[in-house]
Amino acid sequence: MKAVWYDELGPAREVLQYGETDTPEAGPGEVRVRLEASGANPADVKRRGQGTYGMEFPRIIPNSDGAGVVDQVGEGADETLLGQRVWLFNGQRGRAFGTAAEYITLDAWLVAPLPETLSFAEGACLGIPCMTAHRNVFADGPVAGKTVLVTGGAGAVGHYAVQWANWGGATVIATVSSDDKAAHAKAGGAHHTVNYRDDNAAEQILDLTGGTGVDRIVEVDLAGNLDLSTRVLRNTGMISTYYSSGDPKNMFLRTALKNAVIRFMILHSVPREAIDAARADIATWLAEGHGIHTVAETFALAETAAAHEFVEGGSKLGTVVVEPGR
Repeated sequence: MKAVWYDELGPAREVLQYGETDTPEAGPGEVRVRLEASGANPADVKRRGQGTYGMEFPRIIPNSDGAGVVDQVGEGADETLLGQRVWLFNGQRGRAFGTAAEYITLDAWLVAPLPETLSFAEGACLGIPCMTAHRNVFADGPVAGKTVLVTGGAGAVGHYAVQWANWGGATVIATVSSDDKAAHAKAGGAHHTVNYRDDNAAEQILDLTGGTGVDRIVEVDLAGNLDLSTRVLRNTGMISTYYSSGDPKNMFLRTALKNAVIRFMILHSVPREAIDAARADIATWLAEGHGIHTVAETFALAETAAAHEFVEGGSKLGTVVVEPGR
């Protein structure tokens, strides 16, 4: 099969190689997916460029999300999966070979049905962004009747978080950095948007809550937004974060003064029961006709380095997708 891989960490164009490698065979409990789309997320780019976890394996095929068709079922796996359109996640988590390839084998529980109404490119958006958003919104229970602030509400995770919080019955406030991003967040279901670059952004958010503050925050950058978040969080509120640009200074004091709960999460170590709950909600949500799945840009498999660079550029709106069939 054709694939992209790296044998050392470094800049995309220096370390990513494109060529032929062995086509994998589905082992016990596994399925093989003929990939039509591969999602390139910031976490994948950081693993390759910064070595978030070092070189976990001698050779790595990047990218963890994807979509395609199950073309082989291993011993003990559900045979009814054969021929199904699926989306998948955690393809390169605890495994050497991810989705920047024509085929991938992985545990059968890591795939889920992809409705005919969604393209494969849209399906490749459903892994890390959609499931991370679900976990951050619902990890501490229902949000009906609560006010949820989503920082970075136009980002890949943030936009799904806006959609989930709205679906769950919350009043949703999203921070953004431009009018275009405000429109995108509102299209996802944000009731209010605030430009976080405004000097009075915190005052705007507090005014929207009648001065009481928000109940929960889905946080895109704990360190970068700590000042704003701790100013607008109500007493005993909760911050759920999936990234931080550093170790926040005075985090204990700032959050202790609000008697806050801070939840940290990384998708590949989320408990299985939470994963199953997220996939069940996603299936229901999609069946009801919900979901805006924003594909920022598409690239051919041979252009994976350019795809990673596009992610690193910071201007994307949605998920960058690599298409192995191109």
